[in-house]
Amino acid sequence: PGAVPPHRPGLVKMSSAEPGRFFCTAGRGLEPFLAREVRARLGATEVDCVSGKVFFRAAAAPDELRKLRSGERLFLLLKKHSPLPVSGSKGKMLHEIKRFVIEEPKYWLDVISVWRKLHGHEGKTDDVSQENTLVLKRKSEEETNTASKRQKMERVRAIVSEECQVEAGERCVAPERMRGQEYWTESKTSSEFPSKGSGENPTANEKLSFSFRVSCRCSGAIAKILTSQEIGRVIGIALVKQCGWRADLRDPDVEIFVHLNDIHSVVGIPLFRLPLANREYIRTAGLRSTVAWAMASLAEISAGALVLDPMCGLGTILLEAAKEWPEACYWGADISDSQLEGADGNIRTAGLMDKIELLRASVKALPLPSESFDSVISDIPFGKKFKITNDAQLLPDILQEMERVVRVGGTIVLLLSQDLRKRMDGLTKCAGSDSPEATADGNSEAAPAKVLSVDGNSSSLAGGVGKSFLSSRHFGSLVPDGVYAVSLGKTDAFIHKYRKVSAAGN
Repeated sequence: PGAVPPHRPGLVKMSSAEPGRFFCTAGRGLEPFLAREVRARLGATEVDCVSGKVFFRAAAAPDELRKLRSGERLFLLLKKHSPLPVSGSKGKMLHEIKRFVIEEPKYWLDVISVWRKLHGHEGKTDDVSQENTLVLKRKSEEETNTASKRQKMERVRAIVSEECQVEAGERCVAPERMRGQEYWTESKTSSEFPSKGSGENPTANEKLSFSFRVSCRCSGAIAKILTSQEIGRVIGIALVKQCGWRADLRDPDVEIFVHLNDIHSVVGIPLFRLPLANREYIRTAGLRSTVAWAMASLAEISAGALVLDPMCGLGTILLEAAKEWPEACYWGADISDSQLEGADGNIRTAGLMDKIELLRASVKALPLPSESFDSVISDIPFGKKFKITNDAQLLPDILQEMERVVRVGGTIVLLLSQDLRKRMDGLTKCAGSDSPEATADGNSEAAPAKVLSVDGNSSSLAGGVGKSFLSSRHFGSLVPDGVYAVSLGKTDAFIHKYRKVSAAGN
């Protein structure tokens, strides 16, 4: 395709009350959950899903944006463009990329201004911070005045050569920076630009004291011709020339992310230093927090509900559910003392001791009354990691106990490994032909029941396969109500949802 003029959003006119343009990365399969969440939580509009990302517009403050639970990393969207034209000339392609990303210096000053407004840090520094800022600024001025163009070029090359290797979900984070701290809380940035209403323009030295780092990731056709390092180097050098900024790998004031692939070309700035998926209230990580939240979101938890995880492990599902739906009561069971100790530590760290109860019990013989819980949610830990080999033989016993303790009308949400799901499919071949499952990246797989389409809406498909398995195993009271393919990093898994429609055995 021919070159398309890059879109230049009106950043100067945007205020804290006006909708901002954002995008959030998501694990594969979680894009529909994130699309639904930004609509419900933020009232987002112009929601657009692609594999691995959700774009949206919302009038939301950082504190509201930080509450997103199904996303990985959140960015202020600067530019979104169709895929850049691919040609055999590296020089021509690099020129097009540079033209797409680089603007006049005023554009980037406006970008930084909007970003600062989102965080509300203008004029909010104490005397100590201001003193530190002046020292750092003087040091930066001295370094800049004595540095040659060659030295600046070398700094940029060092930055992009390391940073451009960072993939989604990984960060080059300076170890001395505090956990949970945002970029703009660094004292040295507090007076790099004049505060609102000062009427001053930043001097050359002030611009030079502002530091940046380029993060570039490319895939598809463009990656066959150019490396991320080559692209990042060109962008970094151009920013030094155009804006007079200083390159800094370890502790930059701002990171500029450039994502180029066959779907789109995107430029953004991360709003928070750490990914949204890094939960400050989880001391010992277990299941990925975003997947745990997605599972809990399917369980239809309401105020006063009783929710059980009979194989709770470190309690991640219970933590995510209790944080999001605090008006319910939660129980976790596990046969492992070490897992329960880890779960107890997480619960205490999160301050949820009054919301979550733990007990030592086998999922095959729960010491709990029948039909006493509104929802059962569990990550079934099958596979080599847990030294369980008779997966398919144990599943009926587990389902039977879950069916027994959940009330009529209640829900069961399970996370199953790909291997276990294949075994389940093998048990259901007698039911007839498989039905397709729509996934976020457009692929189709054999799957029963209802799936979540890429726009976050549900669509009903034939449910005979999953239902026949339950019926053949005498679980006729459980009706399949959804299957969702998700990624756990190196492996794939499937969230299965069931609803209990009658008393067990009827």
